Amino acid sequence: MTLAAFLLLMLLGMPIAFVLLGATFTFIIASGNFRLLENLPQVIFGSLEVFDLLAIPLFILLGEIMNEGGITRRIITAARAWFAWVPHSIAYVSLTSNLMLASIMGSATAQIAIMSRVMTPEMERDGYDKGFAAALTAGAGLLGPIIPPSMVFIIYGVIAQVSIGAMFMGGIIPGLVLFLLISGLIALVARRAHRSGGAEKRRIPLWGATRGALLTLSIPLVIVGGIAFGVVTPTESAAVATLMALILGGLFFRELRWGQFPGVLARTARNTAIVLFLIAAAKAFSWVLVYNQIPQQVAGLMQGTTESPVVFMLLVFVMLILVGMVLDGIAALIILVPILLPVAQQSYGIDPIHFGIVTCMTLSLGLLTPPVGAGLYVASAISNVSLPRITKWIFPFVLAACLVILATIFSPGLVSVFR
Repeated sequence: MTLAAFLLLMLLGMPIAFVLLGATFTFIIASGNFRLLENLPQVIFGSLEVFDLLAIPLFILLGEIMNEGGITRRIITAARAWFAWVPHSIAYVSLTSNLMLASIMGSATAQIAIMSRVMTPEMERDGYDKGFAAALTAGAGLLGPIIPPSMVFIIYGVIAQVSIGAMFMGGIIPGLVLFLLISGLIALVARRAHRSGGAEKRRIPLWGATRGALLTLSIPLVIVGGIAFGVVTPTESAAVATLMALILGGLFFRELRWGQFPGVLARTARNTAIVLFLIAAAKAFSWVLVYNQIPQQVAGLMQGTTESPVVFMLLVFVMLILVGMVLDGIAALIILVPILLPVAQQSYGIDPIHFGIVTCMTLSLGLLTPPVGAGLYVASAISNVSLPRITKWIFPFVLAACLVILATIFSPGLVSVFR
């Protein structure tokens, strides 16, 4: 009955947080155990009383300040100056700008939105197919959940009670490998996507563009370096990075005005509320699943299927791809980690950091896979390109991400290089 309620609410188009809460209440009513209602508020509010979750609104605020303070524009300008000599340079500008934004923002959806607004028109003016431009922006958005800081890594660390700093460090090599694979894809595909009649390339002074970007790139250095050397926690690094962005945008670049703050704070509050409400709803639903002993049932099923840790990880990989097609990545993370992580640790001896990196990367594929595919919808709406036109070009980027995930499954050492 709970599954039926879950599917019905999804088919009706309800927001995923309300789907999860509806399924939770359905289970309580169907079980007749109304004492669970007494504990439900404590579970919901308790899921948010975690200090590390404070990093989420701080990183969202950081992204908003970057946009309003001209930091994002300077990153893109510097990338254009650096790659002016490379064939299909504008495509590499889009990819490199995504990499640099990923090292600051931590939110793939916000990153795709920003880059779709800026880079799709630029690539179209340079003579590229608009569908390819939007697909490249969406595909490069997969760097957001992998390159630190990552919002999904923060949420996983809170759920699994593992070091968020270790998660951040573990994502560096897989993220860079994905960056290199997409770079290779551009070399193979961009020529086919390029049309004649592109705009004449504008020369951008290299030193001037680099000087503006150097200050900006100090932000990811503080985030990653501070965590790596144990100077700050992930939450503290988010606060320091936000302060740096305020100083750069307001004092150095002088593009951040007092009148912009109400809008910045309002958008930050709205986006934070959406994420935290989803976390609370998913926690309530996962609590019901645990109460119903679903993890024990899954453990028994998995142990009866295979004794190999690698085969188990491959089964999880396939399952998470299917789940990511129909469920929001954050919700899926909160629901499935309490079920699958105990099985991975206790039955197969899998490192929770390794399991977390693979899980977060796989669920992030849901950004590009219909019917949910939030990244595709964002890129489509902002770029004003139809979904079929983007889908035509998106498959190589999904394949590249799958190859990185499989490499991480078979080579756990990829996530322990910087730990």
